[in-house]
Amino acid sequence: MTLDDILADLRHQTSRARHAETGFWVASVLRERIAAGQLDPGSKLSEEALGEALGVSRNTLREAFSALAAERIVTRIPNRGVYVAQPSVDDIREIYRVRRYLEPAAVAWSPTTDFTALRRAVERARVARDVGSVGGMADANQAFHASIVALGGSDRLDLVMTQILAEMRLVFHSMGADTAFHAPYVEDNIRIVELLEAGDRNDAAALLTDYLRRAEEQLLAEVAAEDA
Repeated sequence: MTLDDILADLRHQTSRARHAETGFWVASVLRERIAAGQLDPGSKLSEEALGEALGVSRNTLREAFSALAAERIVTRIPNRGVYVAQPSVDDIREIYRVRRYLEPAAVAWSPTTDFTALRRAVERARVARDVGSVGGMADANQAFHASIVALGGSDRLDLVMTQILAEMRLVFHSMGADTAFHAPYVEDNIRIVELLEAGDRNDAAALLTDYLRRAEEQLLAEVAAEDA
């Protein structure tokens, strides 16, 4: 999807949406687009083009950029503009620190027994893996982990996870089309759902904790190799 495609889609979305012209709303729209992988790391975010597409003022857009910069999703470069962030090694470590607190707790402590969203996400991932679709696996993985946190039934935690997933999409961008990175985690996700459906919450949380550790180590090794 090109930037022009995204802008056209934003115009269409804005024409149908009822919203207050607030920086919060604009930030949520851009965050969702980044989390969906539609804006790559390093992409410049034009104030003029986005303001026109979203039908908001530059001041409103700058409020949104400030919020996203605080979340490390975008980066402001003086005299050059605003760009989609490129997460550093320290960012990756911090992202996974938050995830280790958030996701296993949701698995272990949530009272819900409805795992439909998780089951749908792993089925999507399985299909994507079988046809070799890295993008499909990444999308399904994002949906899976969002659904993990949603087990907690907290809007605030869901918002935190949306921010984390937007950063994660930027991190995963460094893995490119490497099916060897994404495919093994499909089976881990399937196993987590099986454990939850069997009532083995502690085992599911333990598997997820180890899974996050392995993913962090793999990503850090990839970044180190790129910098070498």
